[in-house]
Amino acid sequence: MLIETPTIRPGTPQSAEPVDPSNASARRRHDDAPDTMALFGRLAGLPEGPERDALRDELVTAWLPMAHRIAGRFRDRGESIEDLRQVAALGLVKAIDRFDPERGAFESYAVPTITGEVKRHFRDRMWALRVPRRVQELRNKVRVARRELAQSPGSPEPSVAALAAHTGLTEDEVAAGMEALESFSTLSLDAELSAGDDGYSLADTLGAADASYDTVIDRESAKEGLRRLPERERAILYMRFFEDMTQSRIADCLGISQMHVSRLISRSCARVRDEALGEHTARSGQPARTGWADGTAGRTKREHRKHRAHREHREGRDGC
Repeated sequence: MLIETPTIRPGTPQSAEPVDPSNASARRRHDDAPDTMALFGRLAGLPEGPERDALRDELVTAWLPMAHRIAGRFRDRGESIEDLRQVAALGLVKAIDRFDPERGAFESYAVPTITGEVKRHFRDRMWALRVPRRVQELRNKVRVARRELAQSPGSPEPSVAALAAHTGLTEDEVAAGMEALESFSTLSLDAELSAGDDGYSLADTLGAADASYDTVIDRESAKEGLRRLPERERAILYMRFFEDMTQSRIADCLGISQMHVSRLISRSCARVRDEALGEHTARSGQPARTGWADGTAGRTKREHRKHRAHREHREGRDGC
């Protein structure tokens, strides 16, 4: 039988007084729990001001080692210890501001306050994928139930039905909680999925948007606007963009000036673009102008009459 005997150093005076059992409760559980009840009493009676701020800073400095100790309980969970200490220090400040000295010891109030602040940090800040609060609660219930059902050695992985019966949740809720178990951390798109020489990343397995869909949408959007153009303007656009004819050649074929061809192309493209994008409905509720409604179009109409005879002569000669 081992008997623990006290070690007495030479030259150390021995006290003949027995240990008072009533003082055992006065012993602190931790060395980082100072006796600051007098300071808290003074803090409660001080109004807002520099003196109260200085006293609060003194209390924060005195209890900061305890906050760091609580933060150390959550190390190795994906967050740096420096950040955890900052969160715990914030919880300590909140505990000092809210503590009522008449309700008991500060440590019994500060420990759950600081711990709750650190847990909220993990709940709200550490999720790589944002998950609703309700799903987070389902995740916690499912995680605890899986651990409880798999405590005995050799127990199989609990099924969804078993977890639902154990937690009182529905199977859909259990499924949502199990899916959230994998949402706390995410997998990088550059992560290798194969260890061989022909390894590929997760990004290689994902599809990409087909640019041809945008082309189809643009073409269908412009189709109706092109159909509503006058026949001559449709012909000009066809010669310019499908037959790749220059504006000078188009002007020679139609017997008009190159400047007139340029204006017709610009006006036709703008009209089709406005109708395709629906911009004409946003212009004071009025539809887009068509035909010869503006002043510029009026000038081009007069120019058209001026060159009509010349055009008829060139059409008969060139066959355009």
